[in-house]
Amino acid sequence: MSERDPILGVDVGGTFTDVVLVADERVTTAKVPTTADQSEGVLAGVETACERAGIDPAEVEQFRHGTTVATNAMLEREGARTALVTTEGFGDVLAIGRQNRPALYDLDASAPDPLVPRERRYELDERATTGGIERSPDEAALAALTEQLRGEQADAVESVAVSLLHAYAHPETERRVVERLRETLDVPVVASHETLPEFREYERTATTVVDASVTPIIRRYLDALTDRVGERGVVDPAIVQSNGGIADAGTVRERAVTTVLSGPAAGVVGGSLFEPDDCDGVVTFDMGGTSSDVGLVRSGTVERTTGATVGGHPVHVPMVDIETVGAGGGSIAWVDAGGALRVGPRSAGADPGPVCYGTGGQEPTVTDAALVAGYLGPETTLGEDLHLDSDAAEAALADLADTAGLDGPVAAARGVRRVANAAMTRAIRGVTLERGHDPRAFALVAFGGAGPMHAAGLAGRLGIDTVVVPAASGVCSALGMLAADERHDASRTQRVRLPSADPASVGDHYDTLTERALASTSDRARASIEQKADLRYAGQSHELTVAVPDQFDTDTVAERFHRAHERHRGYRLEEPVDLLTLRVTATVPVEPPPIGHDGESADPVERRPVSFDGVFRETPVFDRNLPAGTEFTGPAVVAGGESTTVVPPDWGVTVDDRGTLRMDRGGHA
Repeated sequence: MSERDPILGVDVGGTFTDVVLVADERVTTAKVPTTADQSEGVLAGVETACERAGIDPAEVEQFRHGTTVATNAMLEREGARTALVTTEGFGDVLAIGRQNRPALYDLDASAPDPLVPRERRYELDERATTGGIERSPDEAALAALTEQLRGEQADAVESVAVSLLHAYAHPETERRVVERLRETLDVPVVASHETLPEFREYERTATTVVDASVTPIIRRYLDALTDRVGERGVVDPAIVQSNGGIADAGTVRERAVTTVLSGPAAGVVGGSLFEPDDCDGVVTFDMGGTSSDVGLVRSGTVERTTGATVGGHPVHVPMVDIETVGAGGGSIAWVDAGGALRVGPRSAGADPGPVCYGTGGQEPTVTDAALVAGYLGPETTLGEDLHLDSDAAEAALADLADTAGLDGPVAAARGVRRVANAAMTRAIRGVTLERGHDPRAFALVAFGGAGPMHAAGLAGRLGIDTVVVPAASGVCSALGMLAADERHDASRTQRVRLPSADPASVGDHYDTLTERALASTSDRARASIEQKADLRYAGQSHELTVAVPDQFDTDTVAERFHRAHERHRGYRLEEPVDLLTLRVTATVPVEPPPIGHDGESADPVERRPVSFDGVFRETPVFDRNLPAGTEFTGPAVVAGGESTTVVPPDWGVTVDDRGTLRMDRGGHA
């Protein structure tokens, strides 16, 4: 790709859809309201960005897209009506789950209902063990199952998940069942040995069900999106996966579960582009309209995990390690039964939105509090010409103050900010201290529509001395999509005591996984291969993932595991080590687009009263488009089209040649 080829990134959030267009090193951004049919908002954002850049949408060479369609379907339980086919006696695996309690001391805590109700779970008389197939279903049983599902298909079943016992080790029976159903039914049929060929029956079944549940939703969305943008001549989109890499739309159609954290993953990749040289890494902090997402990047490497819980359901696919809390700009402030001020997890979203939007919202939000505190000015516009109503925000905060027993709207605004910051601080501790990392060694990269407004306050709580705010901070997730590599993962469980593992046999398995991962890549010749393995001490119930050399060597792998365990858990043991799961990632690297910056005036555009620690100060407000080399000390506000940065007293700001703001506690770096 030449430098002149325009490339486009679109990230759909709960409130706004963000667009970044890079052409000739010039960055053009757009932020439009998210629509119920996300494809409508995406097209509106694409057209707006292209119009601003003075290009025709048909000139775009690459279109990368992060979507919340799968995430929303899970959180709102609006996925496809799914049936589950499993081994006789295991129909209740989804309902039984694990004995882990979601809240240890909450006697009323309960797990969400399974995505597949009992009446849509079908059992087959078959059995496999880790040693092989013991019993296969006969033709009569398969015919009866097919007829049952075909009868249900017209009214109640939109997709089918098949997860048979130990199919990760011996998929022959499951493959036979799936082939029969795919020949007979007109709905997607998802197989566990294709989606997650790993042990642990509950997680494998739950992940397969999630994949089946979101597959029809994702396919309908991608069809609508490609048709809509295709009418404008835009190329088909590549989709950001939960692992932070991209894949073509055809691949995602077949593995929809890989998109459950699509947008947030791109944000961490975008934040990794701004890691300072004098830090051990960065904590990425993405605060949008409905939630805040936090990730960790160490020495340029994004921290990833092999599973998470989304909407109370385990999803065990490779993904960026992200902590999410329900605290965003649209999060609603309220008072609980005990009189305590709370923020979120309910959000005003894009519709009706915060009170100050004037679009129907009646409950005070974090954005309303920011307006009352002076961080946002009455003249501030958000998104596409969305003007703020400061009088309405103040009235809403006054009502909240009355309910909470606080001294007026300003006190309520300060309280809302402190409560929201406390929730986001816990999320940052979740990816640092709780993972064995000292947050003081990292910089905080803040982005999203509201992230830079809260970043310095969070850094102060955590002892972080450096905050970095990218030039396009309000749309950094969309920017991250343009820098995301193409990534494809493959895995399989291979349970054996490590000293007993046959290097030749393990190598053959890695070769098979490598071929599976490469089969989905767009350019096999440019793809690099990374081998990893999950290991644990004998008797443990959790494992760690370590890198494996090209030529598998048990002694080398064991020592890497011991070191990793000591680093993550604080100790190592002289105990046998179990090899559990083999993993391969094929990566086709992408060169991040070159970004130029032409700053304008370094002089303040206005001054206004802004509240710091409850005291209003007359504060200079700078335009976000500052020239490289600009330096100043807080208090200050830097106002941009997509986000606003708040600089408290005693913080120094420096602008680099990409327009990035670096904020250092106590002065300039």
